[in-house]
Amino acid sequence: MSPVLSGIGMTSQRTRERMLTRLREQGIRDEVTLAAMGSVARHIFVDEALSSRAYEDVALPIGYGQTISQPYIVARMTELVRAGKPLERVLEIGTGCGYQTAVLAKVAKEVYSLERISPLLLKARGRLRELRMRNIKLKHADGTVGLPEFAPYDGIIVTAASGHIPDELLQQLAAGGRMIIPVGTSEQVLYLIENTGTPSRPTYHKTKLEAVKFVPLLGGTN
Repeated sequence: MSPVLSGIGMTSQRTRERMLTRLREQGIRDEVTLAAMGSVARHIFVDEALSSRAYEDVALPIGYGQTISQPYIVARMTELVRAGKPLERVLEIGTGCGYQTAVLAKVAKEVYSLERISPLLLKARGRLRELRMRNIKLKHADGTVGLPEFAPYDGIIVTAASGHIPDELLQQLAAGGRMIIPVGTSEQVLYLIENTGTPSRPTYHKTKLEAVKFVPLLGGTN
């Protein structure tokens, strides 16, 4: 294993174990999610100058006005979308640095991830290739319209805040599937949307969860 992946000092396995202890204290209970968080080296997804802060419970800048979410939020969204069940196909809106993508790849059979900012996607692709994660498909695309060609998805995670819940994404959620999305502008709330209907007659049940802070969900690509 390369020094980048194994890590020393602040990026060591012991540091990751402290992160897991904190996540348990914050209420994360799903052991599959915790195992995924412990197995993905968060420090390789941030700039080297910030690697000493990689396992703190804070969001960190990754360039282009974007951030890597704090570990609690990554674990919380993963636990919510899993709901204690194996996941087949998951869609992520907003690849960013690729950290949430990598965690999802540990708990789902297939992960499709969309990113609108091309340089971010290129960096994420390189990191995920280094980790040899072969169940991830990345695409440079407008996340607000999703990826209908591979729908439906058991789970959809949106890692940027939308002013509303996009109908295009609802339509790509499988029966029995779950979508986790932050909604709002100045004040944002994390929502859980469950499709409790059938393939021919979807029914969406929405639950408000907790206050969050994400970068805004934007359309288009660059």
